[in-house]
Amino acid sequence: MNKKILLKLIYLIALIFATVIFFQQGCSSKEKKKNILFIMADDHAYQAISGYGSKINKTPNIDRLANEGVLFQQSFVTNSICGPSRAVMLTGKYSHINGMIDNRTTFDG
Repeated sequence: MNKKILLKLIYLIALIFATVIFFQQGCSSKEKKKNILFIMADDHAYQAISGYGSKINKTPNIDRLANEGVLFQQSFVTNSICGPSRAVMLTGKYSHINGMIDNRTTFDG
């Protein structure tokens, strides 16, 4: 075998080996995975959860989740109508893209 070809082959094998080792080290890191719990309810204002200061409703389990994690304080909606707003959250697409523009529209996901 020609020396140039042999050197190129050795270089290629070393490069592949180094790449595999690099990606294995990146995948084997023991970072703690994020847990996300998204609670969606119908006609549910923030005042209905005691974690947001409600004295009327007691929600100890939701309060525990909020105390151990992050309590969502601000939001923005691209469509304030019930069905289209849910479609935006579930698809990640604006209403004019996902096709759900009002509550009469049939949404097929």
